Amino acid sequence: MAQDKKVALITGANRGIGLETAKQLGEKGVTVVLGARKLSDAEAAAAKLTAQGVDAYAIQLDVTKPADRAAAAKFIQDKFGKLDILINNAGIAGGDFFTNTTSKTTEEELKSVYETNFFSVVALTQQLLPLIKKSDAGRIVNLSSILGSLALHADPKSPIAGSKLFSYNSSKAALNAFTIHLADELRGTPIKVNSIHPGWVKTEMGTDAAPMEIPDGAKTSVEAALFGPDGPSGRFIHLGEELPW
Repeated sequence: MAQDKKVALITGANRGIGLETAKQLGEKGVTVVLGARKLSDAEAAAAKLTAQGVDAYAIQLDVTKPADRAAAAKFIQDKFGKLDILINNAGIAGGDFFTNTTSKTTEEELKSVYETNFFSVVALTQQLLPLIKKSDAGRIVNLSSILGSLALHADPKSPIAGSKLFSYNSSKAALNAFTIHLADELRGTPIKVNSIHPGWVKTEMGTDAAPMEIPDGAKTSVEAALFGPDGPSGRFIHLGEELPW
C-alpha cells in the first residue's frame, strides 16, 4: 500500500553511521527501514528509534544473499508500494589501511571485499530500482570513501597517500564508477545517484583514532538522501563539497 511519507532503506543500519543515518532521517519525518545481517540486530535498532518517535521497521538484509535482497524488495513493495531513498551503507574493510601490501593481496580478500562493497550494492540497487522509479524524487546514496579517489591516490602529496589498502580502496573506486554510470543512465528522470564520503568516523571500522563523531559522519548521507530537484547527481560529495574521482 502506497503512502505519502518518504520511505528510506538503509543497509547495515543496526549500528554506527547506518543507525545514525536512520535516526536523522526519521527525525525529519522519513519512514526508515533498517536492514542488518541478523534480524535480531535490526529489530533492536528499530526498537530504539521507535522509542524516540521514529517510524522504523526492521528487516533481515545480508546484502550478499540474493534471497535477502529479494525479500527486502518484496517487503517494501507489499508495505509501501515504493522506495524513495536507498542508502547503500553496508561495507567491510578487509585489511590494514596503513600498510601497503598490494602485491600480497589474496584473491579471497578481494572477492570478499568486492562482494559486499560493490557487487551486492549493484545487485540490490538493480533489484530495488523499479520501486525507486515509483517515487516522485528517488535518491540513491552510495557510501564510498575518499580512499576510493584515484586522483588523490595518484598524488604522493595528498592526505590519503599513505592509506593504500588495495582491496577496500579499489572496491570504493568501482562503486564510484557505478554511481557515475547509473546517474548517467537515469538522466532525465527524478532519480539522483551520488557517492558520498562520510569522513573518518569513530565507528567499529574507523576506530577511536578517527576525528569525527558518528552524528557528523551521517550528515552527508542524510543531505544526499534529501537533495531537492536542483540537487546534484553523479557526484562524489563530503559535507557539501565535491571530491575528485
